[in-house]
Amino acid sequence: MNRTQLKRSKILKMALMQSDSLDQEGKTDSFLMKAIKIALVVALYWFISITMVFLNKYLLDSPALKLDAPLFVTFFQCFVTVGLCWCMSLLSRLCPTSVEFPSVKLDLKMSREILPLSVVFIGMITFNNLCLKYVGVAFYNVGRSLTTVFNVLMSYLIIKQTTSSYALLCCGVIIGGFWLGVDQEGAAGSLSWTGIMFGVLASLCVSLNAIYTKKVMPVVDGSIWKLTYYNNVNACFLFIPLIVVFGEFKTLFYFDKLDSWYFWGMMTLGGVFGFAIGYVTGLQIKFTSPLTHNVSGTAKACAQTVLAVIYSEDTKSLLWWTSNLMVLAGSFAYTWVKGLEMKKLQQDPQTKSTTAKNDSGI
Repeated sequence: MNRTQLKRSKILKMALMQSDSLDQEGKTDSFLMKAIKIALVVALYWFISITMVFLNKYLLDSPALKLDAPLFVTFFQCFVTVGLCWCMSLLSRLCPTSVEFPSVKLDLKMSREILPLSVVFIGMITFNNLCLKYVGVAFYNVGRSLTTVFNVLMSYLIIKQTTSSYALLCCGVIIGGFWLGVDQEGAAGSLSWTGIMFGVLASLCVSLNAIYTKKVMPVVDGSIWKLTYYNNVNACFLFIPLIVVFGEFKTLFYFDKLDSWYFWGMMTLGGVFGFAIGYVTGLQIKFTSPLTHNVSGTAKACAQTVLAVIYSEDTKSLLWWTSNLMVLAGSFAYTWVKGLEMKKLQQDPQTKSTTAKNDSGI
């Protein structure tokens, strides 16, 4: 081999090494950017979700407002959501490259087909708000902690889907944490059985909403935003007679802040956050995974509880904190177990086929 060939081989070797180094740097930059995006999306989800809970608590049970009209507050949030769906649909038509949103228009046939789910949806958002009205933000997570338990129960009763012993054990931990929390709230003198009842009903409706959403998704061509639109349109109409029956029109008539821009601004902001939580939930699942989303939700609930205790300057007992940890640990463990089971299903075609048959019976 002559000198010219040696020089060429050295130059080629150096070029290849430089190319590998650039590829490695590119991969590092790509990973770093992805990690930053995920962190920003999770932070946005946490911010909107926690802020929405505190904002709703203010609207529902603030001594400054003194507005005893939870149905009207919930109705107005649904009304804002419908308006935002129209705005997003319009923006999507005007700027199709920048905004992606399905076209929404009122189809009475589609609205009727979704109506049974809308009844469950109304129960879910109403009981959620009523639970928040009667219990503190710190206890709100425990008050609504039976959603996972009802998911297991309703899945068995409605679609005959069985649950593993490990998942049932996790449910047992959640139930234990729930009852310990109720006991400790009673010991502290801050227990509201009305709030507990609404929390249990909210958990049941959340579970039923998740199950029956699968049934009506084909009606809206699998679009979660179309389903959001029709659910809220139906809710707006269904809330009106409920507001009349429960006498909230009279409450609103004597309410002294109906002419306050601040009040209507807070009400509108509550509706905007209610709409935004649907968007950021989908965004978090898109950038991570359903399993990571559930884990993030559990961690967010923990942070929300700590923030609520700090904000209210309460002193909680060790057993009270234990109840919260039991609920959070049980929820996290259940999510983890279901994630492992789903992974196993994907690796076992025969089991996956059996599960698909069960799901089709919804």
